[in-house]
Amino acid sequence: MDAPKSNIILFAAMIGGSGVIAVSAMSVAVVLERAGQESVVGSSSMTIGATTLATTPTTVEATTMAVPVFRGPPLLPVEGQELATP
Repeated sequence: MDAPKSNIILFAAMIGGSGVIAVSAMSVAVVLERAGQESVVGSSSMTIGATTLATTPTTVEATTMAVPVFRGPPLLPVEGQELATP
């Protein structure tokens, strides 16, 4: 066999081997998933969470209009103050 043809055969064998590994990993995952579901469903130790009752929230005065904390020109960082001064 010449070198290019053997490289192609090696590459095809690697792809086929990877496919076999991937299919077996997926089949193991499916089998384990099904086994896990059966054990949870068949278990008698499942419990339901505690029930909580909704309480009425505390009454807070509704804000009718937002009021700014500072009035006047916007505050600038130290770097921007030198650009703003005439």
